[in-house]
Amino acid sequence: MYLTDKRVAVMGAAGAIGSNMVQDLLATGTANHVVMYDPFAAGLEGAAEEVYHCGFAGARVTFTTSVEEALTGASFIISSGGAPRKDGMTREDLLRGNCEIAKGLGESTKAYCPNVELVIIIFNPADITGLTTLVHSGLAPGRVTTLAALDSTRLQSRLAQHFGVVQDAVTGCATYGGHGEKMAVFGGGIAVNGVALNDLLGGAEVNGKSLTAEEWTSVQNDVRNGGARIIKLRGRSSYQSPAHQSVEMLRGHLNQGGYPWPCGAYFADGEYAGVMMAADVTFTPDGLVGSIPNGSEADLADLKESYIHLCKLRDEVIAAGVLPPRAEWGTLNPHL
Repeated sequence: MYLTDKRVAVMGAAGAIGSNMVQDLLATGTANHVVMYDPFAAGLEGAAEEVYHCGFAGARVTFTTSVEEALTGASFIISSGGAPRKDGMTREDLLRGNCEIAKGLGESTKAYCPNVELVIIIFNPADITGLTTLVHSGLAPGRVTTLAALDSTRLQSRLAQHFGVVQDAVTGCATYGGHGEKMAVFGGGIAVNGVALNDLLGGAEVNGKSLTAEEWTSVQNDVRNGGARIIKLRGRSSYQSPAHQSVEMLRGHLNQGGYPWPCGAYFADGEYAGVMMAADVTFTPDGLVGSIPNGSEADLADLKESYIHLCKLRDEVIAAGVLPPRAEWGTLNPHL
């Protein structure tokens, strides 16, 4: 009935993302053995009661305010346990505090479940919190990833709205690099009802609509600010979409493929060395393996700019003492 009966630790489970994630793990038939962790005891118990009241067959759901109890024996960790973004904040405004949380998660992972198969980090700025978790966890890079799909699904939905088509009629949407205002919104592989984006920019139409260069720039900017728009509309940060996509990422791992969106991947060397960023990935028994995307000259220039921004954020975390200097990462994590 479920893809796995291995233990999934959901960190931040009293919050909207975490509690929705637990429900999605069960409702999609992904996992039935779930431990919910949150330091907010009353909210955590309330969230667990809601899950119990759903009456999922075969569910084994527990809750705890102990990190050790939550992580011991866990095969998978999905963490939304950072501070949420509020109206007027960028993802980067959460940098120092949430990286401290990520450091603690990495250290606890090393202490209580060093053989965990996959860790998925959601809380912002996800690329840097994911990197911080990785360095302190001692895990191989393929075992730690970050949620990166939302920017790509926001691109897909924005174009579907523009052309008045169902969302999956828009294909080839992908954003790469950082999950922030400097993300690289690629255009080269996009098609709408089979019509390539470049043709649409050249005057071709779908549903009587084409796409001007100015409109494409506007779409890209809308995607970069998609999270902020949700906050303005709902008065709180996104929770349904990150909860669902993180569960879909776990399903991709369990099925060894089939997940179509970019994921956070660490690059040890090459042009994009020393960061975790959104990339195309392959699911393997040893974890996720990232690859550098192909794109137009403009796409790749945007990716390079996004990488430079990620390096700046990483170096701020190093300067704050939350991460050691890069040359010392191997002392904490022999895989790096």
